Amino acid sequence: MKVDSSFGPIDIAISGLRAQSKQMEVISSNVANARTVDAGQGEPYRRHEVAFASDEELGGVKVGEILTDMSEFQKIIDPGNPLADESGYVTMPNVNLPIEMMNLNIAARVYQANVAVLRRYQQMVETTLELLR
Repeated sequence: MKVDSSFGPIDIAISGLRAQSKQMEVISSNVANARTVDAGQGEPYRRHEVAFASDEELGGVKVGEILTDMSEFQKIIDPGNPLADESGYVTMPNVNLPIEMMNLNIAARVYQANVAVLRRYQQMVETTLELLR
């Protein structure tokens, strides 16, 4: 669908800001719960991911849904832990901190890129207004 709007670049950049803001929120939740061994129902915290979708209305991006990562949990040996099994292993969340930090860095850079688009658009509008005066 073709979007005929003079605010197209603004709408697209703002949709990117909103989507990346949600992405950073989910990543922060993953990092905060990286050591949560009992998130309820007797199992550790499960990592979440943001699935993006195109926004047909604005021509930008939106958060499609928040997915739960169903990969295997990590196991560490800690025989003194009350949550350890009979072999002395504790089941830990499936959160890998280096990967989360890389994802957070990417999300922050995409956010910054969208801010740069808004700043450039503002400069173009100001220049145009100066030329019209």
